[in-house]
This record gives sequence, C-alpha cells and structure tokens, in this order.
Amino acid sequence: MEQLVGKITHYFPKIGVAVVKLSANLRQGDQIVVKGTHTGFRQTVSSMQIEHASIAQATPGQEVGMKVAQPVHVGDQVFRFQAK
Repeated sequence: MEQLVGKITHYFPKIGVAVVKLSANLRQGDQIVVKGTHTGFRQTVSSMQIEHASIAQATPGQEVGMKVAQPVHVGDQVFRFQAK
C-alpha cells in the first residue's frame, strides 16, 4: 500500500540529493517509493535535512533534503510504502 507524501522540487545530481515538498509526515526509516515518467525505485529514508541540519522527522508543508539511491526528476512523486 502506498501513500503520497510529497513531490520532488529540486535535484542535485553531483551529491545525489533531492528536495521534497511534503504533503504528509515522513520520518527516517520509512520505506519510500519514487515514481515518475522516467523514475521508479524504492528505498529507505536514511537521512533528511532542513537547511543543512539533520532531522528525524518532518511534517506537511516542509521541504526536506534527502539522499536518494538513483537520479530523480522535478515533479516525481514520493510515496510511503507500507506492506499489507
């Protein structure tokens, strides 16, 4: 089961970091799925930052920087993955 938690607003390819504008809560350890026209992979949230400060969880409306396992694109959607 997947729940939409945000959308990619920026991507920094040299450091493999995406900026995600959140529409739902997200915390370290959550399993996420990134989906887009040319994107589709699952990973665990291993680190999140706001303004270069590490955080353990974030709430709707915040923009967080997150290390991603593969390249992403602006507009890709981020879903929280929960096994049934």
